[in-house]
Amino acid sequence: MATVYQRCKSDKRNVNFPCDKPRCGHPWTVRYREHGEPTSPERQPSFPKKFQAEAFAAKLDHDKYEGLYLDPKRGEITVRAYAKEWLERQVIGESTYSNYESFTRIHLVPRLGSKTIGGVQEKDIETFVAAVSRKLAASTVCDRMKMVNAMFKTAVKEKRRADNPAENVKLPRTSAHAVDEDEIPTLHEVDLIAKQISPQYRLTVYLQAGAGLRISETLAFATDCRRADFIRVRRQVSSKANRADCRTRFVPLKHRAEGEYRDIPMPAFLDEEIDAHMKEWGATAVGGLEVLFAPRERGKTTMPTASTYAYHFKKELKAAGMVKPDGAPKYTPHGLRHFFASTALAHGTPSTKSPAGSATNRSKPPSTSTATSCPPHGTAAATSCSKPCARDRLGAFCDDGDTACVQR
Repeated sequence: MATVYQRCKSDKRNVNFPCDKPRCGHPWTVRYREHGEPTSPERQPSFPKKFQAEAFAAKLDHDKYEGLYLDPKRGEITVRAYAKEWLERQVIGESTYSNYESFTRIHLVPRLGSKTIGGVQEKDIETFVAAVSRKLAASTVCDRMKMVNAMFKTAVKEKRRADNPAENVKLPRTSAHAVDEDEIPTLHEVDLIAKQISPQYRLTVYLQAGAGLRISETLAFATDCRRADFIRVRRQVSSKANRADCRTRFVPLKHRAEGEYRDIPMPAFLDEEIDAHMKEWGATAVGGLEVLFAPRERGKTTMPTASTYAYHFKKELKAAGMVKPDGAPKYTPHGLRHFFASTALAHGTPSTKSPAGSATNRSKPPSTSTATSCPPHGTAAATSCSKPCARDRLGAFCDDGDTACVQR
């Protein structure tokens, strides 16, 4: 319960004590304890007018009754300290943590780190978004601002501030999620990439383009992934797998828990590519698994990662002359996964049934010069089909579960 009084009439230490005037004009003080607890620190703010002090006291009592009271001290922690503490207690994936940590360290802390969590205003967030939008892609800004929004939402729940300053901030407009046809390599280019890349990693190209595996899933491919007529994907490499101090080099699949997996039908050509790889390179024991893509050269780190693989992938594309007008690599490794999904869509496989479809369910199918349907295998029409087909090359899924043909 807040108490409103004048120091000049009751506090002997006040310079105006004793004051006998009923309307002396001296300040009015509100005495209260934080949280209403007897052991909480006592506060005594002063106001020029009595009605101001009474209004403040009434608000304190109302907020305590409604559970809306905010401790001013709780909002005095800096954004730098709170962001670090908040991020450490989030249950998120390793790669997500790495992305958020680098964004916080490189962008958030330098611009807002010195401000208190309770002192950040909406205009500060707007200025911050405008600044990072000049350096990062719109999609990246929108994704990272989800973290900032969640952090301030937690601060509101913890009663460190009254509102979320990031909630209504306008973010940059992102492009549609449809994959640009120019970002999908043709079958000829897929073969060219496989020929250009280091021989040890030739199989990685076809695992991505012929089975729809992600980069990290491809690099974690082990002998136990290969089954009679399908591939069972159980794990992916950690983003820190190339570091000597990495304890867990293999982690669960994206959006899946430990022990979960997915099965992918394996076209005949991919089975042959795996045989050829095993004959030439064999497998290497890493973390209790016989993996196919551990570096063999002396001095190399234990396992490649998606980042290190992407660097060398783009380097090989430049060497092969597969570049854009500005000299940048024409494709990324993820383009191989797009190729797989687009080929599946071109042959009538719903995106929900394609292992890679969920990532590219709006991508354009390859042109007819790249992929052409053949009759389903096992039919009379297929028996007489004279097209060189991808029963031996990059196969996708048909509605009946068979492998579709792709004309080279």
